[in-house]
Amino acid sequence: MSNIFDITKFDSYKEDNRREVKKSNGGLPSSLWDTYSAFANCYGGVIVLGVTENKDGSWRTTGLKAENQGKLLKEFWDTINNRKKVSVNLLTDNDVEIFKLNDDIIIVIYVPIASREHKPVYINGDIFNGTFRRNHEGDYHCTRLQVKTMLRDQTDNTIDMSVLDDVPMTDLNYETIQGYRNRHRALKPAHPFGRLDDSEYLRSIGAAAISNIDKQLHPTAAGMLMFGDEYNIVRHFPEYFLDYQEILDPSIRWTDRLQSSSGEWSGNICDFYFRVYNKLVTDIKIPFKTVDGNRIDDTPVHEALREALANCLINADFYGVRGIVIRKDTEKIIFENPGYSRTGKQQMRKGGISDPRNKILMKMFNLINIGERAGSGVPNIFNTWADQNWPEPVIEEEFDPDRTILILTFKKKHRTKTSSKKQAIKTSDKTSDKTSDKTSDKTSDKTIQHMNKIKKYLSKNGPSKTSAIASYIKLSSPRTRAILNKMPEVSHDGPNNNRKYFLK
Repeated sequence: MSNIFDITKFDSYKEDNRREVKKSNGGLPSSLWDTYSAFANCYGGVIVLGVTENKDGSWRTTGLKAENQGKLLKEFWDTINNRKKVSVNLLTDNDVEIFKLNDDIIIVIYVPIASREHKPVYINGDIFNGTFRRNHEGDYHCTRLQVKTMLRDQTDNTIDMSVLDDVPMTDLNYETIQGYRNRHRALKPAHPFGRLDDSEYLRSIGAAAISNIDKQLHPTAAGMLMFGDEYNIVRHFPEYFLDYQEILDPSIRWTDRLQSSSGEWSGNICDFYFRVYNKLVTDIKIPFKTVDGNRIDDTPVHEALREALANCLINADFYGVRGIVIRKDTEKIIFENPGYSRTGKQQMRKGGISDPRNKILMKMFNLINIGERAGSGVPNIFNTWADQNWPEPVIEEEFDPDRTILILTFKKKHRTKTSSKKQAIKTSDKTSDKTSDKTSDKTSDKTIQHMNKIKKYLSKNGPSKTSAIASYIKLSSPRTRAILNKMPEVSHDGPNNNRKYFLK
């Protein structure tokens, strides 16, 4: 974790999502264990003992001496290995370092991110009252919902494997099933599943299973999510909601919208995927290629968008709040799903490890050549965007509620010169040319209002993350970040994932 603590940068540090200081002159503070739990259940972090904050947030040593070192470390290791106090010890000797500053010592404890098998990390033997997470304001108690989410993720059997014993097979949507089977046959005409009747086929792909209760065939949770009707799905997943939002004209709130609850279509994952994918690629200006004289419309960009959409659905926590949201505008596409990344966003970016939240859904998508099983899907998206010379994709992870967000931004393109020899830029770029004065003025007024709200918030709360500001002004994090970057009176500090904004 050298990227979040470097002794040579001590004077520049302040407390944030991944750094916490404790005085510790009179022994280990009890709050240390709250922070240990919080870091382990979020991004990881460092706890620095023998340091306190000045009024301006900067750090100073507290006079901790070498003769106190042994006693403190013994107390620390005795406590962290006491299961009545701490649920699991994630540390080794290499995770604790001693430094000397100004004749004082500091003890630096590096807390890693806990694996899902170890989450939740809790204290005092109380899983619901002793589980913490971290935000820009410090450590906070997790809700029962957050704890239950972490408990669900502990097991190797994912939630979509469960058999819905009280649900008849007739509750599945026949038209969706046939559409899926037709795609499977077209892609893999020699596949042995093609010879099976519908019941055996659904059992073979994991959409149905024999119940241990009545020994009859019933849909699995995956089968219901993939092939059910929305009104049946929400009986088992009350928070289930799929939402596609398209804004290609700033003067119109939605140029297109697709919601699972509309009642105008099935509302299931399978139909949502294909409807939304077709909308995502409608205006993607990527040259086609030819093979042996035949036009090939598929490109790496199309493949990347399929991967991004499938990844969003496969890794969603369908018990989580706020549902799945896909947003498309003229410059970017945002994929947002409930649930934190089971591998962590750094490993997600790196690839090589596949740990889907819904294994059966992944299998069903893989059968029709959608999605990567080897954990290479997200790295492939990054590589494709790099090849196109587009801005690097952004992965964001939010807690309370848990959400994973992937932002894919397209390179801005300008129109050719008009007949009047004036260069025109898309209205969405907020130009001031005469043809877009009205729209631009309207947008500018709203932006000014948001800027005033941001200044008021920062004046009251001090350095704050984008997510906190966005929540206050009721905008998306990407939109809020864009406004912040336009404000000359606002500065920022820290890397992208932990950046805080403040008034100069």
